[in-house]
Amino acid sequence: MPQIWMTYDELAGMLDCTVIEARERIHLERLDRKISRDGKKRAKLNPEMVGIFIARLKTIDSGVDRAVEDLRRVHDLLSGRSGSLTPQSLGSRRSG
Repeated sequence: MPQIWMTYDELAGMLDCTVIEARERIHLERLDRKISRDGKKRAKLNPEMVGIFIARLKTIDSGVDRAVEDLRRVHDLLSGRSGSLTPQSLGSRRSG
């Protein structure tokens, strides 16, 4: 299991809560804490939170992957590899 350390602000963003609520959760779950070299307090994520973190990364990656796929499709359409360029052909791959 990877070690992931997050600031209280980062953790609040990931959990969609306030910094105070994130701090309370850190204390309730007795997560390891430290002050990093940059002076910010960080907490080490437990396995459940690592799962949430990875799930969030996957949603970010899928958005990027979809954008890259759309750009490749437009490139193919403009270069004549995939037929004619129409609004329907641009939207045909967009679902989700």
